[in-house]
Amino acid sequence: QVQFVESGGGLVRPGGSLNLSCVVSSAIFNSYSLAWYRRGSGDRPKWIAMLRREGTTSYMPEVKGRFTISKDAAKSTVYLQMDNLQPEDTDVYYCNRIPTPLGWGQGTQVTVSS
Repeated sequence: QVQFVESGGGLVRPGGSLNLSCVVSSAIFNSYSLAWYRRGSGDRPKWIAMLRREGTTSYMPEVKGRFTISKDAAKSTVYLQMDNLQPEDTDVYYCNRIPTPLGWGQGTQVTVSS
């Protein structure tokens, strides 16, 4: 069963914006806090933006002030609005529950380059 379907990535110039979307299976969407992760150089993706069930958010320092996580319950979708993108944001982005991720979706590639 597909639980997370990410989309919205692409190629953008430094300073540009993208809005990622992730359709989440309804059982997970309604039951857990959710987060956006990116692969980075480690052996597993790391979270960068978190949206708790009660609606509060947290961000890692490297994206705080530039990225915004939100959700649409009617669409069972979580979003990541990314502004002022920089080359170091180039990565594969995933959504998943937090703190314990489930199986990963295919992710969506974001490339920031001039």
